[in-house]
Amino acid sequence: MALLLDIRQPEWMTEAALYDLLKPLMPETPIYYSFDDCPLEEIKMLAVSKLHPGVVERLPNLTLVQKLGAGVETIVGNPELRDGIRIARLAPDTPADEIAEYALAYVLRAQRNMAQHEASATMREWTPLAPKKSKEAIVAVLGLGHIGGRTARLFAALGFKTVGWSRTLKSIPGVNCRAGLDTLDDVLAQADYVISILPSTPETANLFDGARLNAMKPTAMLINAGRGDLIVEADLISALNNERLGAAVLDVFRQEPLPRDHPFWAHKKIMVTPHVSGWHIDDGLTVVADNYRRLLSGKPLLNEVNISRGY
Repeated sequence: MALLLDIRQPEWMTEAALYDLLKPLMPETPIYYSFDDCPLEEIKMLAVSKLHPGVVERLPNLTLVQKLGAGVETIVGNPELRDGIRIARLAPDTPADEIAEYALAYVLRAQRNMAQHEASATMREWTPLAPKKSKEAIVAVLGLGHIGGRTARLFAALGFKTVGWSRTLKSIPGVNCRAGLDTLDDVLAQADYVISILPSTPETANLFDGARLNAMKPTAMLINAGRGDLIVEADLISALNNERLGAAVLDVFRQEPLPRDHPFWAHKKIMVTPHVSGWHIDDGLTVVADNYRRLLSGKPLLNEVNISRGY
């Protein structure tokens, strides 16, 4: 039994770099990071950032696909997956904290009028603007799992009026938790900032269409650090152009990298970041090592995905 690493995202991490991090955690394990020198029939576990076409069919004894992150939409819907192949994901603390910090950074940027002050500075204009009061701002966090829960708790701890929304009702101290699609429009109507950390599922795809964007405050900011297919792109541009939404911060997209000719790049009300809100998997590496041993011993996996639900 062996582990194969297949990332193909050198701008984030190379397979060789991941090998160097994992090997001390599982010195007894045969780990490969190249198909060229890999005994394919021995691979029982595959660690990926994305499941690429043709990989599964090359691994006849594959039993577990371990996602090196949270989102598994490129895996659960892959038609090449055979019955019996399980999927697990990571839920490490480090990227969860980073995503919460990412959302906070853009909220504080708006609260402190930083874009306006930067524009004034380039014109050498002295234009004082009163910062907005955090205790009067309403922040809605959509998705209250490992990442969203941390994000909601961070904003609540800083004094923001924090509303959390999820598929099933959660309980988080200091957060007004709501649940179910029938409550979502009411949550959106309240919020000055809407932070989406939802997974990609049949229920969430195209969630932010024209009607739902219209439910938001015309001055609100939408921050999407969940998945790109949550937003109907043409509807978002229309809402911004027609003053039905104040601004959008987007870290995830339907197509990545975002094409150079995509209208998001040039839109004055859209801030684009290249899928960097959560970066370091740090403590998640122990889960990769532990899941390998659990697979070997027949123990329950950590963070196993419910394939029918999609997360």
